[in-house]
Amino acid sequence: MKIAGNLSSVGTADLAVYLIHPPTGNILINAHYPQDLPLRCKIIRQLGFNSTDTKILLISHAHGDHDAAVGLIKKETGARLMVMAPDVAQVESTATGRPGAKVDRVLDDGDTVELGGSTLTARLTPGHTPGCTTWTMRVSDGGRTLDAVIIGSPKVNAGFIPVSNKKYPQIAEDYVRCFDVLHPLPANVFLGAHGGYFGLKEKFAAMKPGGPNPFINPAGSTTYVGTKEAAFRQKWERQTLNPGSPTP
Repeated sequence: MKIAGNLSSVGTADLAVYLIHPPTGNILINAHYPQDLPLRCKIIRQLGFNSTDTKILLISHAHGDHDAAVGLIKKETGARLMVMAPDVAQVESTATGRPGAKVDRVLDDGDTVELGGSTLTARLTPGHTPGCTTWTMRVSDGGRTLDAVIIGSPKVNAGFIPVSNKKYPQIAEDYVRCFDVLHPLPANVFLGAHGGYFGLKEKFAAMKPGGPNPFINPAGSTTYVGTKEAAFRQKWERQTLNPGSPTP
């Protein structure tokens, strides 16, 4: 579905994939699993575009439900894969379940990605993964210029260990940085790596020809980020008082 301007959703109700389609080709954010590619290509064709026109491939973070198919997409399209620096090793890893895809451009916080007049800014919002990335862009829609934010993930997974985490020692500090970045971001259009973050199914059902765009929801990001930060801090405090015990 078209979300706003040249920004469209081409994923599922839960696993979000975004297509930005300026005149000179496509930018694709997220890749899902290899078995999902035929459906993804079909959806893109239904919107009037070709998946083979993908020039730039981005991810929200280096977990399989968002990056497993990046290598296949690169092979099929020749797209340049761009990944935030702390997640590059995981994307290039050939371990089981990892894509083993060569990253063409390593990104740092604040870097921009441009194609055909569309510009995205990569914001490092770590914690969920060390290189978790939130994408921001401005889209023109109905004579208005809107700030769109695609949140990487501030979610705290089950088994979260914020204290004495040997695999990710600075995880708690990274989550704090994540929320510090997310709070001030202007977001007329609030999106995320999973549809559940922003009510994708409900917004899709609410779309009516000629009606208001349900994806324009300036308060949505503030509410969601505040809720996730409260959950993080509760788990962090709980484990600080009981070190060595993963939070549920």
